[in-house]
Amino acid sequence: MPSANRDWDARTYHRVSTPHRGWAKALIDRLELRGDETVCDAGCGSGAVTAMLADALPAGRIYAVDVAPSMVAHARETLAGRPVTVLAQELTELTLPEPVDAIFSSATFHWIADHDTLFRRLALALRPGGRLVAQCGGEGNIDAFRAIADDVAFTEAPFAQYFQDWTRPWHYAGADATAVRLTDAGFRDVHTWLAPAPTAIDDPKPFLTSVCLVRHLDALPPALREVFVDRVLERCTHPLVLDYVRLNIVATKSTEAVD
Repeated sequence: MPSANRDWDARTYHRVSTPHRGWAKALIDRLELRGDETVCDAGCGSGAVTAMLADALPAGRIYAVDVAPSMVAHARETLAGRPVTVLAQELTELTLPEPVDAIFSSATFHWIADHDTLFRRLALALRPGGRLVAQCGGEGNIDAFRAIADDVAFTEAPFAQYFQDWTRPWHYAGADATAVRLTDAGFRDVHTWLAPAPTAIDDPKPFLTSVCLVRHLDALPPALREVFVDRVLERCTHPLVLDYVRLNIVATKSTEAVD
C-alpha cells in the first residue's frame, strides 16, 4: 500500500482499493507462513491488507509501516485488537524494534524513487535468511492511462499552468534492474518478474481520485481537482480498464555480510 511524502484520503482508498487486495492475497500465499512469524508490512496503507496478513499469522506479530498520516491513523483504527504495531516511517529510513522473519509489501515500492536505499533498509530489517515478498507497479504500468492524464495536465487549460514544475512521483522499475539492486543490497535467491494485470474499475471516479491521480491533484487548487478528474475520465474508454503491470519480487536475505 502507498508510501509517499504527501497524504492520502485513507477512508476512500480503503473502500475502493479492491484490486490491490486481490494482488495481496497472492503475495500472502507466496510467503508460505507457518503462522508464528514476525513480519513487516512495508507500506501498510489503510490496514485492509494488513488485516489479511494478520489472519495468516494467528500466533505471530506484525510491524505495519506507512509514512502517510491518514493511512497510519486509519490502519491503527482498522487493526485495533490485533497483534499489529503500526509505525509512521519512511521505508528508506526503516527502523524496526527487532529483526523480522519476513517483509511483505503490496503496491508500495513504485511510490519510492530510491530503490537502492529502499532495498538496503529492508535487508537491514530482516534476520539472516529472512524473506522479502513484494509486488508493485512495474515497467509499463498503466501507460495508456498515464499518457491521457499527462496530456490533460500538461497541455490543457486551465490545468497546464499548475504542472510546469511538477515531477512524476512514480518509479516503475524493470525486473532485471530490480534483481541487480536486490543482489547489491544483500539478497540472494532473487526472483523478479513482470506480470500484466489488466483491471476493470467498477467505480472509476473515486478510484482515480484517491489512487491513480492522487499526486496530480496535489498540484491543483481545490476548485480544479474534480474538474481535472472529470476531464481525464472523459478521455478514457468506458468501461475503464487500467493496463496494470505488476513487478513481483521474491528474495532471501543473505547470511553473509555485504560490503
